[in-house]
Amino acid sequence: MIIDYRAYTLHSGTVSAFMELFETEGLEPQVRICGNFLGLYRTEVGNINQIIMMFAYQDLNDRQRRRDQLYQDPAFKAYLTKVRPFLRDQEVRLLTPSRCNPPIGELSFGA
Repeated sequence: MIIDYRAYTLHSGTVSAFMELFETEGLEPQVRICGNFLGLYRTEVGNINQIIMMFAYQDLNDRQRRRDQLYQDPAFKAYLTKVRPFLRDQEVRLLTPSRCNPPIGELSFGA
């Protein structure tokens, strides 16, 4: 398994609009095609204009195949046209889990 970690730095004042657009237009095609959406996170400390998004893939080939399909999807293309003006910078990291990591979906935060 690999985790696709995507950090998007947005122009100041656009975080809420980005989140709204992602939830209404960007999420559906990405979940439908990429699957295994691990979440969208808003930075609260540090660079407060940053959004973190993560997806899990079986391997690099699975990721490439799904991302190629995503960029051919009309709904995703329309979303990109609307969201690109919000983006100031993008960083993508591909992470591999350590053996000691808890299985995703089996986390517990106690009482």
